[in-house]
Order: sequence, then structure tokens, then C-alpha cells
Amino acid sequence: MKRTLKYLAGAAVTAAVAGMATMSYAAPHDTAGRAPHSATVTAAAPAAAAKHAPTPRIVQPGERVTGAPGFELWLTPEGKHWTTPDMPEGQFRSVVDGNVDLSSPGVSVQSEGTPERVYLSGLYYGGKGTASTVELRTAAGTLQGELIELPGRPGWGVWYAVAEPVPNDGSWSFVSKVTVRNTKGKVYASISLR
Repeated sequence: MKRTLKYLAGAAVTAAVAGMATMSYAAPHDTAGRAPHSATVTAAAPAAAAKHAPTPRIVQPGERVTGAPGFELWLTPEGKHWTTPDMPEGQFRSVVDGNVDLSSPGVSVQSEGTPERVYLSGLYYGGKGTASTVELRTAAGTLQGELIELPGRPGWGVWYAVAEPVPNDGSWSFVSKVTVRNTKGKVYASISLR
């Protein structure tokens, strides 16, 4: 039985595995169960790709982001704007009225709900580095939210998430903790509510 094996040249193997950490290639075994030869090719992923962390979605002033049907958010240089199904006319949280100290780390929380969903959002500001992720501890469990910011590194942004409601557990707050981390995994800003 004639077997034909095709081998890739070294440059082709490198190109084929770009972006992959490890690739193995083994030739078929002969009738005695021995592999005539095999090769393992290892290509190191670029260091930048291995350490790439998410960053906030950059939005233009007034650009609307839909978190869920009826739950929209948008940013202006003055602050955060949002709607919920129960408040379609919109709400506003200022970053320029003196109530937010952008020079020290902080997080705010707004929580509103309907029988179908809980709409969660807030400001984050003043932390070191670039905000990367947001995690919320809630009555429904741990949630991962989303981050949005205006262009030009304004020193603040908005996080948001949507959760399923849970039966009233007697607590005064659906959210117990919000933690924003930077691209190095360190705490950018955090708030505990219980």
C-alpha cells in the first residue's frame, strides 16, 4: 500500500500556526503501529496578544447604546443619560455638577426594574490605568457588565448590565458590590453596598 505524506515547509508551518500556541502533526502509523516520524511545531503567540485586555467601548457624544429593549444609555461631556421602559423620557447623572470627584476612584449605582428585568448602571471614575472590566455581585448572582466611555480619556465612563429579577429576599439593595478593574487586573474603582 502506497502512502503519500505531504509536509509543509518551515515557513508555511509558521504561517499556518500564527496565533496558535501549539500545533502537533503526526504521520500515519505503519502496519507495525510505529509512526514513521512526527513533528511538533510550537509558535509563541505575540506577547501583546497574550496580554491584551478588553477596554471600554468608545462612543461619540449622544451615541445611544442599547443594553436591553427600552434600556438605552448615552454619554455627553456633562454626564450619563439613560432610559428604561418605565422612564422613557430619560434620566441624567452629572459628572460636572461638583458631586463627583474625578480625581479619586469611585463608582455609582443606579438600579431600576420591571417584572422582566433589572436595569443596572452607574459611573466609574478616577482610577489608575484604563478601565477594562466590571463585575457586579447581585441578588441574582455575579454578573459581568459592559463599559462605555467618550473619546479622549475623559477620566470617567459608564458601566451597565441587565439581570433577571429574583424574589424579594428582604434586602434593601439588589446590588451588593460593583468592581471595575483596569487592564492589568487591578481594582480601578469599587463600591460595596452591604
